[in-house]
Amino acid sequence: MIVRDLAPVDGHEAARRLADLPGLVFLDSAMRPESLGIHARLGRWSFVAADPWTTLTVRDGRAHRDGVALAGAPLDELRRLVGCDADVRVAPGTPFVGGAIGYVAYDFGRRLEHLPEPAEVEPVPEMVFGFYDTFVALDHQEGRARLISTGRPETGGDARRRRAQARAEAFLMRLERPAGRAAGPVRRLDFRPTIAREVHEARVAAAIEHVLAGDIFQVNLAQRFVAPLPEGFDALAFHGRLRAINPAPFSAYLDFGEVRIASSSPERFLAMRDGLIEARPIKGTARRAEDAKEDALAAARLATSEKDRAENIMIVDLMRNDLSRVCTDDSIAVPVLCGIESYAGIHHLVSVVTGRAASGRDAIDVLAATFPGGSITGAPKIRAQEIITALEGHGRGVYCGAIGWIGHDGAMDLDIAIRTVVFRAGEATFSVGGGITALSDPAAEYEETLTKAARILEAAAGEAEAADPAPRRREATA
Repeated sequence: MIVRDLAPVDGHEAARRLADLPGLVFLDSAMRPESLGIHARLGRWSFVAADPWTTLTVRDGRAHRDGVALAGAPLDELRRLVGCDADVRVAPGTPFVGGAIGYVAYDFGRRLEHLPEPAEVEPVPEMVFGFYDTFVALDHQEGRARLISTGRPETGGDARRRRAQARAEAFLMRLERPAGRAAGPVRRLDFRPTIAREVHEARVAAAIEHVLAGDIFQVNLAQRFVAPLPEGFDALAFHGRLRAINPAPFSAYLDFGEVRIASSSPERFLAMRDGLIEARPIKGTARRAEDAKEDALAAARLATSEKDRAENIMIVDLMRNDLSRVCTDDSIAVPVLCGIESYAGIHHLVSVVTGRAASGRDAIDVLAATFPGGSITGAPKIRAQEIITALEGHGRGVYCGAIGWIGHDGAMDLDIAIRTVVFRAGEATFSVGGGITALSDPAAEYEETLTKAARILEAAAGEAEAADPAPRRREATA
């Protein structure tokens, strides 16, 4: 393994310098340590990588490696490629030591349970993971940047050292060269909802009827926005604007050729290291106020909101149930129940659920037992997904799936893919939604989706036509 200290570099700039390579990925903690407070550990690290040595893609439930169909089930093939690498523990304290970076689409959940197909399928791969041997690790707490080259997929000592050295030198050349032509201004995206207001409100009303009938306790219902892509649109520049407008600890930019993704998620889905698992479901949101007293009151009202606390606790119970399938019986705990976390323009109600993986259970088992995250489905989980499919009528694609990494050492960190824009086939799409309960009001739920879309729409307004900063204070979680 080769480890090289780098001059301080912004992650977005490092991504730009590697953007000519295939498979660019940027797992981006856009929140700086000084703004994180008690959440500093969530936003400590960012990673930039490109040119994976192989790529696993899942389409229609079938796994492909570099375009060649594989015989095994998708998660078995993912496990086989992640494997176990004894040498990775010599990495200099970074949580990611090489391995898979990518996404699992929400619709992959249909491969884990017997669920109906939507009337209209979202035409993106159900899973894409590149496998990266060379990457930049940015430690925002210590203000350090390192280039790490592991030599994978070589396993022999000499061959692995030679590959690690050659790859490190090639990446250093790109990272140390002049930045070149700066990105131009972000061009406008003319997003429009795909359904009328009255349609979404009717869907909410139908969801409420399911709750009142006892089918479910709650369900997460979303609507989609679509915009045509201008020719030559710079999705990476858009991500740079989005991360500035809506900094979040689990932001990401992924470029897998046919699919590019710009995300600014605040929510961790799953983290796992040395058998310890953490989930951080978000349910409950309040706008922040500029006045400190009003802001504190908004947080206090959220913390005591009967509706928001009930939603959050239901999802905590769901996560505990999911984790019980792969954890030791006595290990599941809830160290934080309905805690307040404050981000740019918004307060969230966040709980923390932890557990220890049972003997023989790995990160892939944990993913299979818990995907998709309960905070963006509802409870009971399978019935909620059936109702989502029936009411929304369209696959969700990347939205409400998971983005992040699974390391060769068995560690994992995945987010919930909210605040996420997907660029594909001449279109940009994103979705926003919220939890529907018996106490929901259709008109208010529709307005909430607009509130949640505000920061993406501000970024999409283009730099020359930027919206007033006020909409930044209206964003909420899915």
